[in-house]
Amino acid sequence: MEVKQKSRYERNFERAVKLTQELVRIPSVYRPGEPDGNEEKVAHFVADYLRNIGIEVHVEEVVPGRPNVIGIVDSGKPGKTLLFEGHTDVVTEGDAASWNYDPFGAEIIGGKMYGRGTNDTKGNLACMITAVQSILEDGDDFRGKIILCIPVDEEGMMIGIKHFIEQGWADGVDGAIICEPQENQICIAQRGAMRLKITVHGKMAHGAISWSGVNPNWRMAKIITALEQLEKQEQEMHGEHEFLRFPSITPTILQAPVTGDAQINVIPEKCMTTLDIRTVPSQDHDVLLEKIEGIFRRLKAEDPDFHAELEVLENRPATETDRNEPIVQAVHQAVEQVLEKEPVYNGVVGATDGTFLHVHGVPIVTIGAGDREIPHQVNEYVDVKELGETTEIYRQAALNFLSGNEG
Repeated sequence: MEVKQKSRYERNFERAVKLTQELVRIPSVYRPGEPDGNEEKVAHFVADYLRNIGIEVHVEEVVPGRPNVIGIVDSGKPGKTLLFEGHTDVVTEGDAASWNYDPFGAEIIGGKMYGRGTNDTKGNLACMITAVQSILEDGDDFRGKIILCIPVDEEGMMIGIKHFIEQGWADGVDGAIICEPQENQICIAQRGAMRLKITVHGKMAHGAISWSGVNPNWRMAKIITALEQLEKQEQEMHGEHEFLRFPSITPTILQAPVTGDAQINVIPEKCMTTLDIRTVPSQDHDVLLEKIEGIFRRLKAEDPDFHAELEVLENRPATETDRNEPIVQAVHQAVEQVLEKEPVYNGVVGATDGTFLHVHGVPIVTIGAGDREIPHQVNEYVDVKELGETTEIYRQAALNFLSGNEG
């Protein structure tokens, strides 16, 4: 009896699904002091997997217990360099009892695989690895080089991609595909992010003798009210972006006192808030920071007891990639070839590791399997069918980009 040979698509689909399950079943939430719960175990699993399929592997520790993995596939022919990026860390599962499924079980039910990281972004990490494995196994012709960038800490301060760039791995890269859940839409823009901490200083006093103290809460209230007005001004000035909607200034944590116990009849010594600011490409972060500092100067001029400090915790600019860039065109053609329909263009409302590649001068495109609204939720999932489609899109995009004799 003749055994029917699997098609390339079927083979790659099964591999991508299996690899996703293996990755999800290795928890990689960053928890300080818990090495088994961090990225180290899954990073070494990925490194071994890449070695076993014939890929040159480099493992670099960013900080103790948190290693980046870099895979290199060199055709030996002159050409461009393509980078695939997919991170190993995932956010916390929260209360496991809130899940309908084991957060790290990778169960497949009704065509969906459930678990932390299935969507963001171990599924897409599996797809990019499987796509490159397919290119090697099938002897697909290409020129130049493929780099698999598999960093730690994308969900945190992105120390992994920063280290990757500092070590020179991004030098000479001609285009990058950022493997994140975007429903296989071609995302060519992403919002910038600034994380700020504001501390207002006062003078501790009895609540019944308020004149003997300086209440930082009144001053903080004025700052937050002024920031709300600034947000409206920025939205009116820059309008609604085609893909990213409006810029925003969002106070998140509000804390007083900053340290020690709160008490209802005590004026706190300090009040602190954090801001999650999201920007669009037309905004200049330096200009925006100057406007916030201008609010402080105005309030100080009005109130001699006003004393506030501003600390920039993180500064990630917005990005935008021209549709005519070769990497965008390569992905566009791949989506057409695989899905047999006109690609949908969009943007990423949050920042990704691609932000820092963009700053380094690398044109980026973000695309991958998974519902855009599902990351970080309870019962996170990915449609397994999309894993097959994404693997083929990545494979075809690489071949499109690395064809020809361009150097």
